[in-house]
Amino acid sequence: MLNIRPRQKIVQADWKGYMAQRAQQAKNPALQQFFGASLPDPETPISEVPMVALDMETTGLDERRHAIVSIGLVPFTLNRIKLAERRYWVVNPSRPLAEASITYHHITHSEIAQAPDLDVILDELLAQLAGRLVVVHFRNIERPFLNAAVKARRGEGVLFPMIDTMSLEARMHRQTLWARFRRWLGRPPVSIRMHASRERYGLPPYQGHHALVDALATAELLQAQIATHYRPETPLKDIWC
Repeated sequence: MLNIRPRQKIVQADWKGYMAQRAQQAKNPALQQFFGASLPDPETPISEVPMVALDMETTGLDERRHAIVSIGLVPFTLNRIKLAERRYWVVNPSRPLAEASITYHHITHSEIAQAPDLDVILDELLAQLAGRLVVVHFRNIERPFLNAAVKARRGEGVLFPMIDTMSLEARMHRQTLWARFRRWLGRPPVSIRMHASRERYGLPPYQGHHALVDALATAELLQAQIATHYRPETPLKDIWC
């Protein structure tokens, strides 16, 4: 079994082997189906990979103390964004919302009071993710929060490969010789946040901190990143984590 922690960096992990093993070991039927779905081979060209952009809004940044309040999904490929298949849920975090949290994502007490627990929509969420490569902007939110939430409700966690558009921006703007030279000159690092990243590719500004809008923004950003810095033939193993 792949021995990883949600926040741990994974390099060239055997994701196919891990998913197959979890399919055999999972006790929950929805998780069995999720892990049993076919995962693209690591050598598959990115142009042939079905993907889904995922974004979550949370009550904070620590999955041990905070919770998910909304989830947005947008299925896509390099050539097409499937807005008709989008999904958006507001879920009850089962804990009070801080005023700072409400200011950040604009989800109010009255909205979550009427919202279901994540467990109610979890089977549909997993079904939408199954068989697709999940794309996020900063996996250290989506990966640990979803893992913790599923483990709390189904008794077993859920980890899977992702493409992280923030990580791709970091490769190009924070891990190059030019980036090191900028630091040597005392200049601030190039921003790899969503708005700044999209701006570099000429993508339009969107209102942030809405899970569905941010999922769409993530899908468009990956399309622009691949078109600018990679090739359609780039193998999946070069960009997933």
